[in-house]
Amino acid sequence: MSTPDSFGGGNPFEGGPLGDLMRNLARFFTGQGPLNWEIARQMAQWAASGGASEANPDPLSRVRLEELMRVAEMHVSEATGLDVGSAGVLTVSAVTRTEWALRTLDDWRPLLERLAARMTPAGPQPGAGGPWFAGPGEPGSGLPGGDPMAQLFANLPQVLGPFLFGLQAGSMVGQLATRAMGQYDLPMPRPARSELLVVPDAIDRFATDWSLGADDVRMWICLRETAHHGVLGRPHVRARLEELIESYVGAFSPSSQSLEQRLGDIDLTDMAGLQAAFGDPATLLEEMQNDAQRQIQVPLRALLATVVGYVDHVMDTVGRRLISSYGPLTEALRRHRLEENDGARVLGQLFGVNLDAASYEQGQAFIKGIVERAGEEGLAPLWRSPRELPTPAELAAPGLWLARLELDQD
Repeated sequence: MSTPDSFGGGNPFEGGPLGDLMRNLARFFTGQGPLNWEIARQMAQWAASGGASEANPDPLSRVRLEELMRVAEMHVSEATGLDVGSAGVLTVSAVTRTEWALRTLDDWRPLLERLAARMTPAGPQPGAGGPWFAGPGEPGSGLPGGDPMAQLFANLPQVLGPFLFGLQAGSMVGQLATRAMGQYDLPMPRPARSELLVVPDAIDRFATDWSLGADDVRMWICLRETAHHGVLGRPHVRARLEELIESYVGAFSPSSQSLEQRLGDIDLTDMAGLQAAFGDPATLLEEMQNDAQRQIQVPLRALLATVVGYVDHVMDTVGRRLISSYGPLTEALRRHRLEENDGARVLGQLFGVNLDAASYEQGQAFIKGIVERAGEEGLAPLWRSPRELPTPAELAAPGLWLARLELDQD
């Protein structure tokens, strides 16, 4: 690496364009905690919009979604007996892809920070032991002359870790936003509120691409969002899902040398090399999942499969009455949920919530088995309390779940 003297005397970082560059690098490479949220938000915005400006949602689409949400709320409440508006009257928040991405980053911030903390190599963190970039002779510079580039390379893993996790988190959520129509495209619990995020442009685009009626697609999305909200809004269901997801994320145990080895040969002036090494978020998953996580994922997937199987059943029950093109529309949208982009796929793996076609089918079969044996009323206890949540073994044999409930009543 060039030394200050090789630039013709003096320190090139003290002023001029290189000084400006390093001051900007300092802003991007520093921040509190294991994940740089400034770069995460910028990457999410860029990935969601492709760098182009987005028009505000069409007011007419927003109004129509609000009207259909009222219908969906009424029918789902009647079909399930759940108080789908338990946090208040349901409202629609019509957002752009960028707004969806930024809101989702905020909603998942605790999980993303927990994930980043598990993967960031140990060492002093920005703000904990002096600035990473200090001017010559300034306190905390850590090196003679306060050469910021030397400081950067001296602490490369600790400096780059939060930046790179911010880069990847923002990129993944932004990619997910490019296909999201509502807030439960990935079946993750959200903070308790009565507001449902929908992306009118994505809904209208899907309707056009598949030659479907826009109102039919809007009604379908409203029903799906309302049904998910009713189930995931149950405090004990939310608490159990959050417990399992947090345990899964907290069980990541990457080798203490893995990130340092990956960063060891990086040249910060070679942006192509940096992109090649960290541009693919799947690099976070290499050799990271362990036996503890595989064990946690068994009850986590069982609960998620039950949720999506139940939602699909509610959709079939209610949607056939309300949507004239329900059959082909449902086929198209359920195929759409299995055609994940990289962001959805990797986020699902990182949080342990990725469901394949077999998981969806297992959830549907469990609900169908209950209805065949006990009728629609047999589903009534499903979300009543933590005790009624099915075990993985019961998910594969709904008769066992019904038998357990009968024993509990005796």
